[in-house]
Amino acid sequence: MKVLVINCGSSSLKYQVLDMDGEILMAKGLVERIGLDGSVIRHEKVGQDKFVNETPMKDHKEAIKQVLDAIVDQEHGVLKSMAEIGAVGHRVVHAGEKYACSVMINDDVIKALEECVELAPLHNPPNLLGINACKELMPDIPMVGVFDTAFHQTMPPESYIYAIPFDYYTKYGIRRYGFHGTSHKYVAQRASEILNVNLDDLKIITCHLGNGASLSAIKRGKCIDTSMGFTPLEGLVMGTRCGDLDPAIVSYIREKENLPFGQVNEILNKKSGVLGISGVSSDFRDLEDAAAEGNERAQLALKVFSHRVRFYIGAYIAEMNGVDAIVFTAGLGENSINMRDIICNDLGNLGIKLDLVKNRIRGKEAIISRDDSPVKVILIPTNEELMIARDTVDIIAGETKK
Repeated sequence: MKVLVINCGSSSLKYQVLDMDGEILMAKGLVERIGLDGSVIRHEKVGQDKFVNETPMKDHKEAIKQVLDAIVDQEHGVLKSMAEIGAVGHRVVHAGEKYACSVMINDDVIKALEECVELAPLHNPPNLLGINACKELMPDIPMVGVFDTAFHQTMPPESYIYAIPFDYYTKYGIRRYGFHGTSHKYVAQRASEILNVNLDDLKIITCHLGNGASLSAIKRGKCIDTSMGFTPLEGLVMGTRCGDLDPAIVSYIREKENLPFGQVNEILNKKSGVLGISGVSSDFRDLEDAAAEGNERAQLALKVFSHRVRFYIGAYIAEMNGVDAIVFTAGLGENSINMRDIICNDLGNLGIKLDLVKNRIRGKEAIISRDDSPVKVILIPTNEELMIARDTVDIIAGETKK
């Protein structure tokens, strides 16, 4: 089966076409500036140079039309016609408590996603725009929703309930949801394959470290805790997000700075994190360069970030009564030799022994712990699109059997 994977943002759209008979990537691309001047599609057929076409796209429907034209184009395309697409898999950020796994998209699912808009106002609306555009352009092709929050629905109540009046949970759904679930699920499964151990027999801590960052504790294949919460603001220090914070700070800043309603939330989401500490950048590559040049605030930002990651690793080891593997993934986790070193340094008493030579690698699957390390440290590039395509195929197969 050939699967089209769609990941819609507010003004951008990422896509891939995969032949799932051999899990082969056929083409991928990015549409940017949807609804803005300078709309452009960058399409890449595997084995060919990238094709760039700047053309007006007033909405997501026109953007997806450009995607479909590109994948069946005689020169740059990978399909003879749209009839070759067996299904479309959509990345959807938030499904609340409604779905603990991927599902076939129907009217009930769309209604549920619309009800979750207030929980993910920046993400669910463009996700819905992509779904509705595909329904119009490909009405006969089945579609599957794959949710960032679904993997974390196995958390027990003690992990997701906040210590606030319980009515706020029952009335408004205020609880820890967690995000990056598709990535955490993929690298956990891949780690079990690399170790040649059944996932049900493993305790794994997955570290998705990028501009947005989160950790998950995965015990016997199920997420039992994760660092992000009601929104992606909770948890680790990130590129521009503050992470864990004393909630009294919000009203304190607002009063001291005499800020309008909502301004503090924007500061904590867009002007905090390592950017706020360093004053240099939210890009960890820039921070590492500045730190190497002696910038003390950049050095501090990196220390604060690694401290928070180590804090969660220790907590999850305690929560699971041990750990078999630590997995690093996403942009920073896959590529920063120095950050992996800092995080794992002096954790030998917890059984984590990084091999400094094996760690000199970027963006490739590898076991980077010492041979005598009780806990395996593994670098695994994430592949959320493949995970979405796998779920899509599984859901379609299940529907076919009904």
